[in-house]
Amino acid sequence: MSAPPRGPLLAAPGWVAPLCWLAVVLDGFDAVVLGAIMPTLTSPDGLSLTAAEGTAVATAGLVGMMLGALSMGYLTDRLGRRKLLIGAVIAFSVFTFAAAFATGPTSLSVWRFLAGLGLGGCLPTGIAMVNEFRRSGGAGNATTTLMTGYHVGAVATAALALLLLKPFGWQGLFIAGALPMLVLVPLMVKYLPESPGYLMAQGRRAEAETVAAHYGIALEIPVEEEREYGDASPTHPHTEKQGAALMLSNAFRRNSIAIWIASFMGLLLVYGLNTWLPKIMREAGYELGAALMLLLVLNAGAVVGLVISGRVADRITPRLAAILWFAGSAVLLASLVIRLPMAGIYVMVFLTGCFVFSSQVLVYAFTSANHPPAVRATALGMSAGVGRLGAISGPLLGGLLLDRGLAHPWGFYAFAVVGALGALAMLGTRSLRVVREREVSEPVTA
Repeated sequence: MSAPPRGPLLAAPGWVAPLCWLAVVLDGFDAVVLGAIMPTLTSPDGLSLTAAEGTAVATAGLVGMMLGALSMGYLTDRLGRRKLLIGAVIAFSVFTFAAAFATGPTSLSVWRFLAGLGLGGCLPTGIAMVNEFRRSGGAGNATTTLMTGYHVGAVATAALALLLLKPFGWQGLFIAGALPMLVLVPLMVKYLPESPGYLMAQGRRAEAETVAAHYGIALEIPVEEEREYGDASPTHPHTEKQGAALMLSNAFRRNSIAIWIASFMGLLLVYGLNTWLPKIMREAGYELGAALMLLLVLNAGAVVGLVISGRVADRITPRLAAILWFAGSAVLLASLVIRLPMAGIYVMVFLTGCFVFSSQVLVYAFTSANHPPAVRATALGMSAGVGRLGAISGPLLGGLLLDRGLAHPWGFYAFAVVGALGALAMLGTRSLRVVREREVSEPVTA
């Protein structure tokens, strides 16, 4: 009998994916909360922020998320998935609660930045966990299913804003965003195990086999040839290269650069369209109500697209699916310049949402599937971190085009070019060999 793993007790197998999904819901909360409360923050009833101060607050949170993703991915590969995911949820929740007591733009920016550091670690760690605990199927479906939590969080936050803003003010929404920690963290402490992929990467094979047997999953054994890596193999826990240096080593350089470019383009599209689609559609002559409804249609398409793209990715590989989805995004975005009846434009925007939002998630699926366990979270963290630069650039690009009076039609053409660049970046990737080895003993009971 293998030695039992150090850390939490072996829990019921069904807990891992839901707990990671709930952590990603917090990312969706953060995507919407500032937009929901910004009208209040800029009013005399709030903090009377200027437009520039509001932009600074939003940017501070995104910068924190970028740095959090970059650092958390590396720390997760060194300290473990379980500790870092729990720590990320705690950090995000505590600093979100603190933001409710901000007294001006400076303090609010500080709390948003610190909350972003924690929040940036949720996504790469959650993706790594669900892929390493998936029992069947491929990385595509596991990743896209997890990412539905992002959109559920966004929708739930919009609904909470309608309920809480009037009676409790903007502070109430921040407090509501922190409260899930009181339930989620105790559940994670009790039921979230350490990843067998991480245990294997640390040379703790006996523990990894026990966890894999209990959860009915296969151990992952990286089989890349040593000549690809030289003396400091990234599949070995004691490699001297770390972080960006490791991702730019001979084995991973080509994929890393391509993934970073694709992530930048993918998140530029997500944040650019979510920020400016209603305004661009108004410039195109659509009524305000119709323009706002198109934003809802865009995100409804995102949920459907995630479900479909995950299944497609597992049939044709995440790499090929990402290429097709980015290319489809480019074609659909360019097509939005065509003036159509409202029924037709709703269909086109829905389809655009199906492709645009899933493109970035498929980049994560490819990254997870094509990196060995020892560096998986680092690779995902770097992808998400660099992608956050695109998240910052998307609203800036849209705002620049609007200021110049070029939002329609050139805004859609510009976003179409971004989609095409994402497809080209994914064309430059190559698949690495990482296999799942089923060498588990009889399942053990908790």
